[in-house]
Amino acid sequence: MAEITFLNKPVTLLGNEVKVGDTAPDFSVLDHELTEVTLSNSAGKVRLISVIPSIDTGVCDAQTRRFNEEASKLSNVEVLTVSVDLPFAQKRWCASNGLENVKTLSDHRNLSFGEAYGVHMKELRLLARAVFVVDSNEKVTYVEYVSEGTNHPDYEKAIAAAKAAQ
Repeated sequence: MAEITFLNKPVTLLGNEVKVGDTAPDFSVLDHELTEVTLSNSAGKVRLISVIPSIDTGVCDAQTRRFNEEASKLSNVEVLTVSVDLPFAQKRWCASNGLENVKTLSDHRNLSFGEAYGVHMKELRLLARAVFVVDSNEKVTYVEYVSEGTNHPDYEKAIAAAKAAQ
């Protein structure tokens, strides 16, 4: 498993570490309307999956905004932002910030995504900051588990990987 810290304290990641070349694990999360969303909902597209601890924090806000900006420039790429925030909070945040290109998804119900992608921080019941790119054939082409939960991911590498997977 990846070793990460949150606020410079080691945390335990639960679930399965995902690696480049793996078949992307399925998951079950909720959208703003409390509708179940799985990986197959975006079948045939490249997915840039941005994982954040909470939408209402500075780095998570910036990460979501950055990938939202980039999403508008990419064809056949769907950006999914996953956190354990409640769907209502995600919907309110997107509406108040005018973001339309990113789909925020909630893993609060059963941490299905967190366990499948190895980003469930046991001590906090939050998701660790990470980025995954899944191609249209369900193969993982890029993985970044951010080593310190309050740091930014490598935006350029993730975006380049999404472009290369198109």
